[in-house]
Amino acid sequence: MSLTQQRRAIYHLLDETNPADGMAAYFAFYHPDNRTILRPYPYTAIRAEGYVALSRTGMDLFRPFVTLRLPIHNMQTSTEVIYEAIDVGTSVILNSPSRYAPLLHALFEVESEEHLSLYVLRPSNFQPIVNVLVTQDKAPNGLPRFSIRDRENDVIGASATLNWQSPTYAEIGVTTNPGYRRRGFGRSVVSAMVNYLLENGRTPLYVVAPGNEASVQLAESLGFTDSGARELMIEAVLKPHP
Repeated sequence: MSLTQQRRAIYHLLDETNPADGMAAYFAFYHPDNRTILRPYPYTAIRAEGYVALSRTGMDLFRPFVTLRLPIHNMQTSTEVIYEAIDVGTSVILNSPSRYAPLLHALFEVESEEHLSLYVLRPSNFQPIVNVLVTQDKAPNGLPRFSIRDRENDVIGASATLNWQSPTYAEIGVTTNPGYRRRGFGRSVVSAMVNYLLENGRTPLYVVAPGNEASVQLAESLGFTDSGARELMIEAVLKPHP
């Protein structure tokens, strides 16, 4: 099957209008073809029961970034979806809905684990922040970046980047240099990125660990609200087939 046929076979498994499917839809349908391996299950099915996408990203040069959708009501089939796509002993970075956690813990040797909450912007709640210190350029992944730079010390105080963007959604990441916190720099650069995305017809998403109160407050102050979707991000190695 061609990649186009594979994408057609899994299309019904994702809802591109649902923020909870935003990341998975990006990696399944929009990530560059030459950096994407898609494995529907069954492999030759016209309408797949599940799939695994293995994507090469700038996150890690050696480990694939894995996204997937499983028929979680059928644990045996869900297990086969994973083992048909990933070789035993493969080290991966994997993002999934939190409801997959019991199965993933059973099949993978988990090295690190992070639980994340997905926030989505309500445009009606967004009030742009005008900060003349914010400048726009391109991040290493080729997507827009908004930054505040301390030119005297040649240090980026804060920057907002995009982890990915599809025609519908885009996920914002923000980094603030420890020496430049509590100055509103993070909020200013995220605001600039939000404004850019809205002008370009995309809904901003923001992923945060529930315990990161400062990041949650930043998001909520700009008009993001908790979508209720929960994600699991793990670094793991696939165990032998049970």
